[in-house]
Amino acid sequence: MKLGIVGLPNVGKSTLFNALTAQKAEAENYPFCTIEPNVGIVNVPDKRVDMLAELIKPEKITYATIEFVDIAGLVKGASKGEGLGNKFLSHIREVDAIVHVVRCFEDKNISHVEGKINPLTDIDTINLELMLSDLELIENRLNKVEKMAKADKSYTKELELLKILRSSIEDGRPLRSLGFSDEELNLIKSFSLLSLKPVLYVCNISEEDLLGENDNEYVKQVKEYAAKENSEVIVVSAKIESEISQLSAGEKEEFLQELGIKESGLDKLINASYDLLGLMSFLTAGEKEVRAWTIKKGTKAPQAAGKIHSDMERGFIRAEVINYEELIECGGMNKAKEKGLVRIEGKDYVIQDGDVVLFRFNI
Repeated sequence: MKLGIVGLPNVGKSTLFNALTAQKAEAENYPFCTIEPNVGIVNVPDKRVDMLAELIKPEKITYATIEFVDIAGLVKGASKGEGLGNKFLSHIREVDAIVHVVRCFEDKNISHVEGKINPLTDIDTINLELMLSDLELIENRLNKVEKMAKADKSYTKELELLKILRSSIEDGRPLRSLGFSDEELNLIKSFSLLSLKPVLYVCNISEEDLLGENDNEYVKQVKEYAAKENSEVIVVSAKIESEISQLSAGEKEEFLQELGIKESGLDKLINASYDLLGLMSFLTAGEKEVRAWTIKKGTKAPQAAGKIHSDMERGFIRAEVINYEELIECGGMNKAKEKGLVRIEGKDYVIQDGDVVLFRFNI
């Protein structure tokens, strides 16, 4: 999974990126501090992996990973090349989802590119640039398809769909707010439309507001906006996340407990991103390795096997499956088999979150 962290200059993007990835990207109080994207890969914390590793004592432990890309700050006119617009937009095309950091705190010592704090205006600025970039692509494609549809009726569906996309953008609605069938998504996936990408809004708030009981007014505005376009919202303090990132695992838990915070910003972001993209994890567990594998919800056993190796999908015979909690309770696979808890599943079985699977195959 590849997530692009975006936002206007000086909203806390690079500070959050550094905290999430334990890297030291520049994070200064001036626009375009980030020019080339910073990239960091982090393990997805998974207590199921930890518990299985403790039980089995494998030679190797491998967690699922997320790649974060800290992309240059955007300004008005980016779709026309203003600021670092063209670079910014090209980097966004490569990610699976957009993590849009929105400034929801007051601080006179940190400048704002527009001169005042207004989360909805900030969001609209970026959304508008994404939509304008999409509109240019759509209109170029529409001109070609209109000509092709006159000679070949098989292009009619694409032509009608392109008109719907254009109309949505002209009405000021990001494409992600529309509903598409699988067939329609297949038609347009090659366009790499920016406003079609799912978005997770990250409200960056002050330490004081994070410890408060209620959302501040800025956060309330963002949540209301996101609900209209079916996007997700999480609330973090990049400042606190920076402090957490400097601590050891044990110290982190103690620090969070002292603050009365249930989970870190990284955990929040990972969980929300998995939900946003419809992802989950299954597990493989043996003496050589305990590992988490990320797949789409609804993935069937052969395709899950293919995540490990294409030969396993091609030669799939069956899957031996047990839920990780049952495996832990039994104290091992052999005892689980003795109790009849290991199920034999065929090619139509849909893998469930937390399944521990052994694939049998032959090529």
